Amino acid sequence: MDIDAIRKSYRRYARVYDFYFGAVFEPGRRAVINRMQCRPGNQILEVGVGTGLSLPLYPDHVFLTGIDLSAEMLAYAHSRVERDGLANVDLFEMDAEQMSFADNRFDKVVAMYVASVVPHPDRLVAEMRRVCKPGGELFIVNHFHSRHPVVARLEKMIAPLSRMLGFRPDFSLDRFLQDTGLEVVDKSQVNLLGYWTLLRAVNNKQPTPKRELLELPPMKAAAAG
Repeated sequence: MDIDAIRKSYRRYARVYDFYFGAVFEPGRRAVINRMQCRPGNQILEVGVGTGLSLPLYPDHVFLTGIDLSAEMLAYAHSRVERDGLANVDLFEMDAEQMSFADNRFDKVVAMYVASVVPHPDRLVAEMRRVCKPGGELFIVNHFHSRHPVVARLEKMIAPLSRMLGFRPDFSLDRFLQDTGLEVVDKSQVNLLGYWTLLRAVNNKQPTPKRELLELPPMKAAAAG
C-alpha cells in the first residue's frame, strides 16, 4: 500500500462507496459512536471520514472534525454536511500519517476502517496519539486477519491484490498491537458475523511538560559615558 494506490482506489470507490459499504458497515459505525460516550463540548476527530456516512450519527453537542486523503470522497462528505445541516462539523483533506493539528487537540480520536488502508499503521496510531489529549481515548474499527483456517487461507490468497482493493485483507491484529503499543481496554466484534473488530484504547502518553521560564535579574541601566 502507498499513497498513490490509496488515492486511486478511493477515487474509484467514491461514487459507489455508500451503496456497497453503507449498510454493511453501519452497525460498526453505530457501535463505535455509542461506545465513545461523547459528552457536551467534546472535541472529536474522525480519521478517514470518507463520504461522511458516520457524521449524522454523532450527537450535535460535540465539535467534530473529519479528515480524509481522498478529495473525491470528501466531496461527498461536504455535500452530506450541507444537506443535513451539520453545523458542528469541519472537514479537511489531510494525510492521517502527517496531520497538521497541534498536540493534545482532541478528547477522542476514531479511525473507522482505516488501519488496514494506510501505508504505515504505526504512524497512523502515533499521530492519533499525538493529537489526542493525555488520558483521552482512541477508537479503531477494522478487519483483522481471521483465525478461521479457511477464511485465513482466502485472505492470504487475495493479499497480493491489496493495491487494487485499497486495503490489506491479511492485516494482523497481533502485529498491529505490537507495532503500535496501543493500550487496549476493550475489544468487541461488530458488523456481519462479527468479522470486524472494535478496539477502545487509552491514550497512554505522558502530559507535555510545561516549560519553566528562568527568572533573570533586572537589567542595569547603562552607565553614562
